[in-house]
Amino acid sequence: MPNQPSAPAGGGGADPVRPGHPGHPTGDPGPRLAGFAACGLDGKPPNAAQARRFVAATLGDWSLDALIPDARLIVGELVGNAVRHAVGPGSPADGEYPVWLGVFLRSTELVCAVADPSSQPPRPASACHPGAGRGLALVAEVSADWSWEPTPPRGKTVWASLPLAPAGPGRVRPAAALRTSPAAPPR
Repeated sequence: MPNQPSAPAGGGGADPVRPGHPGHPTGDPGPRLAGFAACGLDGKPPNAAQARRFVAATLGDWSLDALIPDARLIVGELVGNAVRHAVGPGSPADGEYPVWLGVFLRSTELVCAVADPSSQPPRPASACHPGAGRGLALVAEVSADWSWEPTPPRGKTVWASLPLAPAGPGRVRPAAALRTSPAAPPR
């Protein structure tokens, strides 16, 4: 079917996306990689909905149903931003799949990462455009941490993590502050 993401890939200990890229969310040292799934997206508006379906199916397969609502919100916002701001007429997109979604299951967290062809950093909404562009604020609110990093030779990867253990009574999951510069991924 056209515009359908690829099926989840099996997971192993190796970094199947960017071997040797030490700042990548799956790079070592850090919690062991327990699962991996990815899909290529064509950079068109239906991609956010496809990404939400893909992450829901993947997390369902991994028996992580409790994380599905937050993960769907995260990937929908990150993919939506990539399609709106990084892919389009005159963009440096190459190939059939200019946007990639990776879902990394680690021993302590789930990391959702979206790679796109633009080297421009993600920008939080400005006060000049109320009601629009609140995606990064939502991602920060539901994730334990989020950031971005350049993806040489061009492009960037924006990622967000969710803890595998739910916040207990009286314990609030931390909301990361909005960042506009690269930061080290969660360890």
